[in-house]
Parts: sequence; C-alpha cells; structure tokens
Amino acid sequence: MFTGMLHTHVLVVSLFLILYLIKTFLLVIGKHDMLDKFVKKTKVPEMIISTLFLLTGIYLAIYSGQRGAWLWVKLFVVACSIPLAVIAFKKKHNASALLSLMFLVYAYGISETKSPFMTENKPFETAGLQGVEAGKAIYVAKCIQCHGDNGKLKLSGAKDLTVSALSHDEKIAIVTNGKNAMMSYKKQLTQQQIDDVVAYVETLKAN
Repeated sequence: MFTGMLHTHVLVVSLFLILYLIKTFLLVIGKHDMLDKFVKKTKVPEMIISTLFLLTGIYLAIYSGQRGAWLWVKLFVVACSIPLAVIAFKKKHNASALLSLMFLVYAYGISETKSPFMTENKPFETAGLQGVEAGKAIYVAKCIQCHGDNGKLKLSGAKDLTVSALSHDEKIAIVTNGKNAMMSYKKQLTQQQIDDVVAYVETLKAN
C-alpha cells in the first residue's frame, strides 16, 4: 500500500511540476494568450492532479518513518509557493512565478534527500565497534525511523524484521540495492557495514 501511494505521489508531483513549468515558461516569454488557453484546457486535469498530490502527500506524511525537520520545511515551502503561484498567474508576474517554481523544486529536492540542506548522509560513529555492535550503531542511524528499535514499527512500508523469512544473502541484497520504498545503501555504507547491520537485524529475529 505504502509503495503504491509513494509511486502515485511521485507521478502526480512530476505531472504537477511539468504543468507548472509549461505555465511559467509561457508567462516568462510573454505568451499570455497561450497561457490563458493552456490554463483553461488543463483546469480539470490540474484539479485532479492537485487533489491526488494533496491526498497522497498526507498519507505518506502520516505513515512515513522518515519524519523530521525536513518535512516541516517542505510543508512551509509548498504552502508559500501556493499564494505566489496564484498571484503570478493572475497578475502575470514573472518574478512570483519563478520564485514559486524554485520553492517547488526545492521541496521536491528535500523530499528525495530527507534533509533541508539536500544532503543524504546521516552521520554515525562505529569507531572501536565491530560486528553486531557496529551494526546496531548503523541501525540506529539509518533504519530505526522505519523499522523501530525492535524491528516491528513497520512505517514507510517496512516489514516486521522479527518474522522475516529472508536468508542472510537476501537481506544483504535488499540493504545493498533497496526494494520498494526502501532506498539503496550501497553508496552510503561499505560492504562490511552492510554485513554488520544485517548481523544486528538477525539478532532482532531471535528476540
């Protein structure tokens, strides 16, 4: 369910941005008559897209394990972009349209990185730790938001780790390459760190 909603949200956001880019382009180059015709023709599709944008966004905000300051920044930025867009296309104001577009692109960027600064890596310390202990430190930094401290939280479409029937190698593959809503960690973790976090995850099943 979560994965389907996530894919739907990404799709409608992409369509929304495309519509907005076209309208902004027509406004900036001074094709006001073409802009008015385009707005009229796309009024119903845009209403549907905007509604799906809102509904899927609310669902993801409720059931996502990756909440944080970035989410509130995103909501604030999107909220600011709406009145700017209304002013821009009603008053044919180029600067407002461009600023609103920048806000929307920024909001999309922080949605992808889960950071107001659009940086993906969350720091963690494993110095002096090995095996399961190192894996636990990585789990707390990277996994606990969705899986919970006991592996049972199941936010963002995460599975209950305590009842997983996956083999050790299958778990390694999922952490490395990602699956569904879970991101790939091959660019964030070394192979040893992936081995360590999987070793820790397997202790949760034993509990």
